[in-house]
Amino acid sequence: MTNTIEALQAMPKEEAIACAEEVLLHTYNRYHIIFEKGEGMYLYDSEGRKYLDFCAGIAVFALGYKNEAFNTAVKNQVDNLVHTSNYYYNFPSIAAAQKLTRAAHMDRVFFTNSGTEAIEGAIKTARKYAFNKDGRTDHEIIAMNHSFHGRSMGALSVTGNPHYQEAFKPLIGGVKFAEYNNLESVKALVTDRTCAVILEPVQGEGGIYPATEEFLKGLRALCDEKDILLIFDEIQCGMGRTGEMFACQRYGVDPDVMTVAKALGCGLPVGAFLVKEKAASLVAGDHGSTYGGNPLVGAAANAVFDIFEEEDILSNVKETGAYLFEKLEAVKAAHPQITDHRGVGFMQGLEFAEPVGPLVAKCIENGLILISAGTNTIRFIPPLIAQKEHVDKMVEILESCI
Repeated sequence: MTNTIEALQAMPKEEAIACAEEVLLHTYNRYHIIFEKGEGMYLYDSEGRKYLDFCAGIAVFALGYKNEAFNTAVKNQVDNLVHTSNYYYNFPSIAAAQKLTRAAHMDRVFFTNSGTEAIEGAIKTARKYAFNKDGRTDHEIIAMNHSFHGRSMGALSVTGNPHYQEAFKPLIGGVKFAEYNNLESVKALVTDRTCAVILEPVQGEGGIYPATEEFLKGLRALCDEKDILLIFDEIQCGMGRTGEMFACQRYGVDPDVMTVAKALGCGLPVGAFLVKEKAASLVAGDHGSTYGGNPLVGAAANAVFDIFEEEDILSNVKETGAYLFEKLEAVKAAHPQITDHRGVGFMQGLEFAEPVGPLVAKCIENGLILISAGTNTIRFIPPLIAQKEHVDKMVEILESCI
């Protein structure tokens, strides 16, 4: 039996979840919550319970829920034109591309449907760049241990966590892994076949580890010397989350290739990879996407940049992010089972001496949405509109659950 949305909404929660479990592939261990609506910093479930959201759909919903300007832009575009394909131009994606390249200090952009697809494009860009130089097809990429870049075969190949890779080998070849924030470990892996170095300026899934300025500047110099492309994965740490539009801008280091997604569309499926002119190696026929950069997601991304400017989102992240850091430092000092506190802006983590899964679940039971980064670290990635009052409320619930 199939159900209408209205019929599912009328069911008891567990009955609706049972319907989901009959048809969805079980690739997530979901909490038994069905969210129905959101407003500002809060989500509401099907039973009317209210939750303070410090997850933002995994760093996606930067503007909070029910942002009027964003919703209006998307609704207006739905009434005009949703999709045509990339055989034609459309005004929203042109405007979004101009704003994105300017904000990222890059020259050209290819719109994708997700961050994982953006990583795939970045890998192809690097390999084609090297192929154009020497005609070889045995080039290598240096990635980082404990990194996370996605779950497709290419993105998984540069993800430095064997747990994610084991069942899916063989992956694409020619990938070596260095130690994050250890320039010498990168240099030791460079050969005449190295075509790219890829890393997150702030590691997310790996436990919230910011890069050091020395490391990023050293990589930039190394890549310039060896004519290797430097790829920054800004999918989670970009789009204002650290207080700069992109995390690498905290260090004054620009990559040759950059990947973005998540908050770029604030809930609509859009990602992108951007390149400097010298790295624009892909030509007609090398890459494509049926949906990428269609009018609907173009309008969403365009609105995001306008709202960031109009609401001065970056200033709020800097100010309230500093307050969040101060408050989490106090939480760490008060609880000996917390072993470390890392991060910047609205991308911070508390590391515990034991797995944090039960604590995250208890916080959710008490109306606070948090997620982990790895096994022992709680990740704090709220919407970028969070205020000090929301930080205070979050800390109150967190400490009561600890």
